[in-house]
Amino acid sequence: MAGVLLALGFPLAVSVASAQQQKVVVDRIDDTARFAALAQFVTQRPSGSRVRDKDERRETLQKELDYYHEVYGIKAGVFFRDRFPMAHAPGDWYLPTGGGDVSDAFEEALRSRGSHNPPQIWPWNEGGRIVVASPVIRDGDVVAVVVTDSPTGRMRAKTLHGWLLIGAGESAAMLLAVGAALRLTGWVLRPVRILDATTHDIATGRLASRVAAAGGPPELRRLSRSFNEMADNVEDVLEQQRAFVADASHQLRNPLSALLLRIELLALELPEGNEEIASVRTEGKRLAQVLDDLLDLALAEHAAADLQLTDIGELAAERVAAWRPLAEERGVRLAGECPATTGWADPIALSSALDAVIDNALKFTPEGAEVRVRVAAADSRTTIVVTDGGPGLADDELSRIGDRFWRSNRHQNVKGSGLGLSISRALLAAGGGTMAYERHEPRGLKVTVGIPRQAPEGAGAVRKQGPGAEPGGGPGGG
Repeated sequence: MAGVLLALGFPLAVSVASAQQQKVVVDRIDDTARFAALAQFVTQRPSGSRVRDKDERRETLQKELDYYHEVYGIKAGVFFRDRFPMAHAPGDWYLPTGGGDVSDAFEEALRSRGSHNPPQIWPWNEGGRIVVASPVIRDGDVVAVVVTDSPTGRMRAKTLHGWLLIGAGESAAMLLAVGAALRLTGWVLRPVRILDATTHDIATGRLASRVAAAGGPPELRRLSRSFNEMADNVEDVLEQQRAFVADASHQLRNPLSALLLRIELLALELPEGNEEIASVRTEGKRLAQVLDDLLDLALAEHAAADLQLTDIGELAAERVAAWRPLAEERGVRLAGECPATTGWADPIALSSALDAVIDNALKFTPEGAEVRVRVAAADSRTTIVVTDGGPGLADDELSRIGDRFWRSNRHQNVKGSGLGLSISRALLAAGGGTMAYERHEPRGLKVTVGIPRQAPEGAGAVRKQGPGAEPGGGPGGG
């Protein structure tokens, strides 16, 4: 639109300037023609008593030129072919001899060609003047020339005024175009913004989010419907996966319990301290723990959070106190810096997540080292930072921590199923919380749990609690 306005505005501005000058030129041509008609009688050479008539006509011409100059401020004069003035006003104005616009116009008129197309005068040409010359013809011969030298201040002011009107019109058109473009782009992009927000919601775990019906082009409306269909299918697939994991865990626990009972009965028939039966018993208990963790993960991903305004510092201090006896038993210092600060969280889910993080830190921290829990409040989130003095993880391993069943190759001999941090992340995500991992210098792992300080949408929704979800589960619950 700007290009179109500029493409139209420049020729229009030139046309306005040309029209203003042409109007002045036409007026000057009419004036010079009138003076030429008067001068034509003056140039006649009467005889006898007609001499007085000749002087009177010259005086009349002079009076006309004086009045013309007084009223309009335009220099005007009638000059013979030899440049000698017949009459001129003001009295000190003569034809220049060194060339220039006046001299050129005079020479053109001597050749019976009037000044119909003088050079264009622009508003910034402050010293510009318009010179028009017309021949005085008697018996087919040019006997004199009428010359006018007009100032251009008024013409340039009118031209500038016209340009300002053009600029104002183009500015108004541009503002109108911008307003229309904003409305148009808002109409086009509104479904895109809604789609972007819904995609972000689904990416952060709110799988029930859908694109609301909105306006916009038909292509975007079809895209919104297709996106909702895709989200429905993805949610169905995930629901089927969760249901399968939960059902499989339930179905496997009963035969596994029966199998473990028979192992215990078989152990009574074997010599005490049999290594094979002890290994079978250990693997059976490990399998039972994996099934319990799978069930907890399925319930965590399915459950809605019961968000409450919670004293995060107090809750973290309780979990530190609950784990301190086990830390002392292992020779690890467990310290907490838990000032009072609030956040919106599900207390049960947050307790379970902290249990898993602290348990993981104690597993990998050697005797004599320290695990520290710090609570701090920022503008929009309250953070719980858990650092340990263990071996830590490599950069490529940090990107995988929290994945289901993933465990570092260096720590395969440490007891665990690889699901504890996955469960914690799922529990936190249901309430808008986050969990991030990074290296702790000089050694160890740093886990940062983020809790929103503002109430998210849907705060206060009832959370379906599963087995083992009671708060204060104590050491080993993660």
